[in-house]
Formats: sequence, C-alpha cells, structure tokens
Amino acid sequence: NSEAVLDPIPISYHENNFNEMMNSDVYLSGYIFEHEGEIAGFAVTSKMYSAEVGGICVWVEDVYIKNEFRSHGLGRELFQLIEEQSPKLSRIRLEVEEGNARAISLYEKLGFKRLPYNQMIKDFK
Repeated sequence: NSEAVLDPIPISYHENNFNEMMNSDVYLSGYIFEHEGEIAGFAVTSKMYSAEVGGICVWVEDVYIKNEFRSHGLGRELFQLIEEQSPKLSRIRLEVEEGNARAISLYEKLGFKRLPYNQMIKDFK
C-alpha cells in the first residue's frame, strides 16, 4: 500500500512485494528510481475501472522511497512520472493507512483529495 512512502516497514518487504507483483499475470507498470547511481525506491501501478471516475484510472499498488532519499523530492517526481506515462487516464487513486498524518499531508501537498475508506485521489490536469 502507498502508505509505505512514510512508514518504517523494512525495504525487504517492499522488494518482495515489488518482485511478486511484477511476476504476476496482472497488468502492472513498475518504476525504479535512481539518485546519483543508487536505487532510491520503486513503485508499482495498475489500471483499473472506477465507477466513481466513470472510466479507467491509475491505482498505485505500492510505493517505497528509502529513508536516506526522502528529502530529495523523489515522491513528487514519482507522481509526475505516473501522470506523464498515463495521458489517457483521468485520475490517480491510492490508499493511505488511517492515522498516517505524514503521508496524508504529503499527498495533500501533491494535490490529492481524501475519500472514504482511506483512499485519496488526484485528477489529472
């Protein structure tokens, strides 16, 4: 879940999750982020139908940025990349664990709005 951006969950959990999802039969897009030659984090997205949107939207399955890279603006770059790679879609959706105020604040700064059931959305331009 996307709350991993700011939660202290071990990177091995996310690496395993990333590898499992990328090897699944579900259509997913994977992003690996580098900063000065080092892997700084990764993300997995899928496309899904949303009745609320009335069409296909991007669902952020997992996001992880290593602690030492979190002040470099990689989270913002990640979502810009997702938007650039998804020009025909109208919305990004993700899930944030209830009570994770830091993650919620980060996503709100990126233009996301809160929905029920710990979901957040951002409409494309």
